[in-house]
Amino acid sequence: MPIIKLLDKETINKIAAGEVVDRPSSIVKELLENSIDAGATAISVEIKGGGIDMIRISDNGKGIDKDDISTAFKRHATSKISDASDLAKLSSLGFRGEALSSISAVSQVELITKTQDSPMGCRFLINGGEEEDIEEIGVPDGTTFIVRNVFYNTPARKKFLKSQPTEAGYIAEIVEKLSLSHPEISFKFINNGQTKIYTSGSDKLKDVIYAIYGKETSSNLLDVSEYNEDIKVSGYVAKPVVSRGNRSFENYFINGRYIKNNIVSKAIEDAYKPYIMQHKYPFCVLHIAVSNEFVDVNVHPSKMEIRFENSDEVYELIFEAVSNALKGKEFIVDAASEDSSKEEIKKILKEKSIPEPFESKRLNESGKIYDFDKDRENETVSFIYNDDDYQNQKSEEKNYSETENKISLKSKEPLVEEKSEDKEYKQESLFNDEFLSEKARDRHKLIGQVFDTYWIVEYKDKMYIMDQHAAHEKVLYERLLKKLEESQVYSQQISPSIIVSLTAAEEDSVNKYIEDFKKLGFEIDSFGGNDYAISAIPAGMDSLESKDLFLEIIDEIVNEVKLSKTDSILHKLASAACKAAVKGNTRLSNAEVNALIDDLLSLDNPYHCPHGRPTLISFSKYELEKKFKRIV
Repeated sequence: MPIIKLLDKETINKIAAGEVVDRPSSIVKELLENSIDAGATAISVEIKGGGIDMIRISDNGKGIDKDDISTAFKRHATSKISDASDLAKLSSLGFRGEALSSISAVSQVELITKTQDSPMGCRFLINGGEEEDIEEIGVPDGTTFIVRNVFYNTPARKKFLKSQPTEAGYIAEIVEKLSLSHPEISFKFINNGQTKIYTSGSDKLKDVIYAIYGKETSSNLLDVSEYNEDIKVSGYVAKPVVSRGNRSFENYFINGRYIKNNIVSKAIEDAYKPYIMQHKYPFCVLHIAVSNEFVDVNVHPSKMEIRFENSDEVYELIFEAVSNALKGKEFIVDAASEDSSKEEIKKILKEKSIPEPFESKRLNESGKIYDFDKDRENETVSFIYNDDDYQNQKSEEKNYSETENKISLKSKEPLVEEKSEDKEYKQESLFNDEFLSEKARDRHKLIGQVFDTYWIVEYKDKMYIMDQHAAHEKVLYERLLKKLEESQVYSQQISPSIIVSLTAAEEDSVNKYIEDFKKLGFEIDSFGGNDYAISAIPAGMDSLESKDLFLEIIDEIVNEVKLSKTDSILHKLASAACKAAVKGNTRLSNAEVNALIDDLLSLDNPYHCPHGRPTLISFSKYELEKKFKRIV
């Protein structure tokens, strides 16, 4: 039988390191969060070999005092908390005190730092958790970490890393997220000598979105601003035309921390459901401030997960914030704009200039001067900021102070982002005149039908193309919703009853939402065991359609976090609307199409069918003339 024994310190540290450091991007994340917590206004990240060979992170923050350096590299050493009661008041990004210990256990680390009150800085070396050297040197205020040879002493872990470009991509994503969460900080990311990310630190979120995602995205943004006593939501969501096939463009930050949360994602996606296609996801950058008493960030070592005590309130406010931003906007897709030249976008990005806060400078003070480009015998003071201007900015404009332990949200002031005056960021509307308005209706010129599916309408200098099936489907869907809201949906009795067998989870969902099923027209009763009898169905539907609709609803809600008033149950009416709508390849008369357009005018969101497909697209006269070479 194996003998139980205590592990030695080195083994314990390496095991603990595996919980915090699983790849180079983990190191970058931890060190960047430390720089932000230290009040830095400019941060540089440079990597080589995907961060495996070298990571260099420099900031102009408050630095680390010489007497605290050695302690900072011990396990569970932190300046953020003193005891368990402080966990309820956390507002900093890093707090567990495991980062530096874990990083130094699996790599070779060099630290160069200086506090504002110290006449000289310090250079500290620690390899594989073993301290090697500490000396005084002349450096500016701030901190630089140089991390080399990640996992050099744990080869089993190193072999599971991906290719260098992939690892570099993970690091770039971390820098992007932190840039979006802190637009007041200037970030620079250099990969193998090439600058990949550059933000100005202008404190304007739209500037950062432009720098990372480009003009095409930044020109399609809508402001978001909602608040109550406990929660504030601000930032931007993009028009439905900027949608993606996965959730990687959903950016949201809770009290400055980038996290992933089912409740927040669901609120955003539910608000977008009437506007984008199924299996498409929106673009957003939302800053969400929640009183710390309602939030638990001490959930997972990566701090990427979070729990809300007031999850219903969080869901409702975010849903309302995004919905209000999207409501009443004209979202007719400009077919020509979807083919925007990528080269043109690259050119615009290249031409846009951002003030350079990161130029290096040698110090004219006594003491050793280190240079990054020398070999290890002579090396390295990290990246030095040309920071006379930034230090002035730091003291005069930023007036940085340590973040309060509790975020006060009792103020009723709304969070409204200051808008950039730069012409590059001027909101570009797809259409200045609303095609679907009473004012414009008399000037519509119906041209005809093509492919027995699409109708062409001329209005001013644009040609609009309407999908008759999508348009009719949308009309039927909103009519059904209105009937539901006015309690005008009726049931029809069926005989024999439909018998369905449900799992425990499905049974729980039926009981939870039984009133909603009744509103739809279903009458459901227990039939013994796990069987249920459906004795009445929505009027106008046959038994088979109703059974399929019922099971579809159950499948969708069984694992849902929360349902809103416009969510799964009501949205399943889209299935009924789709079946009843006029199909493509069906000839309609001009009178029928004019009536359909009139019906669209009365809808809240006439631009997308219930599944998110566009009902209308457009071509401008200018684009057509370009195609025919009338304009070169």
